Amino acid sequence: MLEACHQRVRRMLTLLQRLRAHVAAHGSDAQARQAARDVARYFDMAAPQHHLDEELHVFPPLLAQGDPAVRALVERLQREHLEMDSRWQQARRVLALVADGAVDQLESEDEARLEAFASLYGAHLGNEEGIVFPAAQALVDPQARHAMGEEMSRRRGVKAP
Repeated sequence: MLEACHQRVRRMLTLLQRLRAHVAAHGSDAQARQAARDVARYFDMAAPQHHLDEELHVFPPLLAQGDPAVRALVERLQREHLEMDSRWQQARRVLALVADGAVDQLESEDEARLEAFASLYGAHLGNEEGIVFPAAQALVDPQARHAMGEEMSRRRGVKAP
């Protein structure tokens, strides 16, 4: 489930990048407005659940049993979750302007807000996929991983596989 969430995050970050180029070429037309709403909906609803998944299930065993370098990375990722939330609020205001058709072009400050959000998220995903997820998988037995997946699904109101 965590990897599937990361795939969706990457798709939304790609859509955000395409949206920025589209607005530069076409303004806040109907296509741009819909894309802005789609990106906002994802990062408003699904992304916080994913962060909670990590905070509840992935990070605790690594903080308790992981090696010092992994623990330091997890602590940094926890701080990044807070920073991502803050950057999201700034990026969301920009997307709301596009979704409302209130801008023809993005100001350089607005572009910078979107870029700051997207670049932080991209680097964050790389650290989780390359280091944290494999380390957690090595520490957590299959039965516990299954229970984690069930809890994640239940919290989302989805029937677990």
